[in-house]
Parts: sequence; structure tokens; C-alpha cells
Amino acid sequence: MSNEKNRNVQRWLAVGLLAALLLILIAAVFVPAVSQWLELHEEKSQLAIKLRQYERILAGKDGVLKSIDSVKKAIQGQNYFNSQNTEALASAEVQEIIKKAIVDAGGQLSSTQALPVKSKDKFSLLTVSVRMTGNSEVLRSVLYRLETSTPLIIIDQLDIRPMRGVRNRRTRQIEQTNELNVNFQAVSFMRKKAE
Repeated sequence: MSNEKNRNVQRWLAVGLLAALLLILIAAVFVPAVSQWLELHEEKSQLAIKLRQYERILAGKDGVLKSIDSVKKAIQGQNYFNSQNTEALASAEVQEIIKKAIVDAGGQLSSTQALPVKSKDKFSLLTVSVRMTGNSEVLRSVLYRLETSTPLIIIDQLDIRPMRGVRNRRTRQIEQTNELNVNFQAVSFMRKKAE
């Protein structure tokens, strides 16, 4: 009996070791393989979603290109860019627009100076340095007129300072004035001519 009992215990031990070995083998091989398969399946699903999104984007490409062309035509039709033949003529036109805006608003133009032209991509930036005097209403009117003009003019580096009052000869007191000294740069754009 004892031998048979020993054999039964050995059989159960062998079966237990075999089961443990199978569990270890499953844990070492099967679980990582299934885990890897699940990760790859998830990644595949995400890539399929991205692919469908890109396909939808590409399907709308022609519409977007047509929209870009229509926007370009609309911009060209609105005369935002200076249309003179040379940068010097364009700069002179900007100076004339500035002078007219200041005089029409009741201000006084002290000076304008064309600064060197800067190139940016397909455009030339025409910059004019301006000095003027006038009250706050004149300044508001000038800035509004310049920033709503065509060709497009952008105001940059605006410096506003009150003018010093004048001393009254009788009272020897300084009389305040509403006049302002204003310095700014006006920037306009011109398309570069094809070379």
C-alpha cells in the first residue's frame, strides 16, 4: 500500500509539476504574445482612423485650393498692395497719401522720410518716417484715414508727446497747449516684380 500511495503522490506531483510548467509556459509565452497582439490591434485601429481622416482631408483638397485662389483674387481686387512700377514711385505715393491725410485733418506735416526698402518673401516693405503736429482729434483723423486707405498702410512705432506750452510775456506763466508732436512710421506693401 505504501508503494501505491507513493506512486499516487508521485503521479499527483508529476501532474502538478506539469500543470505548473504549463502555467509558467503560458505566462511566459502566451500572455506576452496576446498582449502584443492586443497592442498591435489597437495601434492598427488608431492608424485606420487616422487614415480615414487623412482621406477625408485629401478629398476636400480641391475645394480648399479653389478657396485659396478666390481669396487671392479678392485680395488683388481690393488693391491692398501698392501697384506702382518702382519702389521709389510707390514710396512717393505713400508720402503723398500721408501728406494729404495730415493736411485734410488740419494738422501740420513737419517731415517725411522714406526709409530703406526691406524685402520679405514676395513683398517689398515700404517704410516712411513721419513727423507731424496737431491735436488729438487731428491725430485720430490721420490714423483712421491712413489705416483705412488703399493701398494698405500700417502705422508702426507711434510716439506721441505733448508740445511745450508757450510762456505768456505779461504773466510769465506757461500756457498749456493741446498740440502734440507725433512721430510714426507708415508701412506699405508692394509685390516684387517677377525677374
